[in-house]
Amino acid sequence: MNNHAPVVPIRAAEFKVACSNCNLRELCLPVGFSERELDRLDSLVATRRTVHRGESLFRTGDSFESLYAVRTGFFKTRVSSEDGRDQVTGFQMAGELLGLDGIGSDHHTCDAVALEDSQVCVIPYGQLEYLSREFTDLQRQFHKIMSREIVRDHGVMLLLGSMRAEERLAAFLLNLTNRLQARGFSPSSLVLRMTREEIGTYLGLKLETVSRCFSKFQEDGILQVKQRQIQVLDPAALQKLVNGSAC
Repeated sequence: MNNHAPVVPIRAAEFKVACSNCNLRELCLPVGFSERELDRLDSLVATRRTVHRGESLFRTGDSFESLYAVRTGFFKTRVSSEDGRDQVTGFQMAGELLGLDGIGSDHHTCDAVALEDSQVCVIPYGQLEYLSREFTDLQRQFHKIMSREIVRDHGVMLLLGSMRAEERLAAFLLNLTNRLQARGFSPSSLVLRMTREEIGTYLGLKLETVSRCFSKFQEDGILQVKQRQIQVLDPAALQKLVNGSAC
């Protein structure tokens, strides 16, 4: 069964241009671009692709051809171990890029799976390289995005290497709310798109441990938890946990 969703061309009648009219432009590649540069980038982002919940945008071993800017929805990236277990390596939301893993080897090294019905802008990498040589601002922004991914990977390594379970979950929730706030959403109220099991595999925790931490946060008045609906009642307490100054 092939879970790859079809690529849908952007119709001119529906979208005059792709990037310059996008409300995520400040979170994606076109940060600080001139109108002329945005027009050129519009010609690059010629297609959008819909990926339904549970479908794969790409899989491990697929040929690397494009990067994908998440326009709507939520994704997880994962790798499979030799014994068949899945390890979640990240969660991506609107305004973030998918596919950077394929640049080095020309093949994708993870799966990207939609956690809800989502839409991505398809950015052919060869054309992006060509435009990057022409526009130094584009090249600089692309390097910033790659650097941000490296820093995020280092942050996950720190989580897995030195933090207790409650500190890991607190750091995860703070990161998630900060990213959502940058997109205009509430910094204190969110709906988790991922399951607790997926959070656990990302943070290196068992499902029971994740559930216990959520319960403790609720008992301590830090969170209000109703299934996947989370209300952050005391963000300072989460930050204090991350800073390591709480027991």
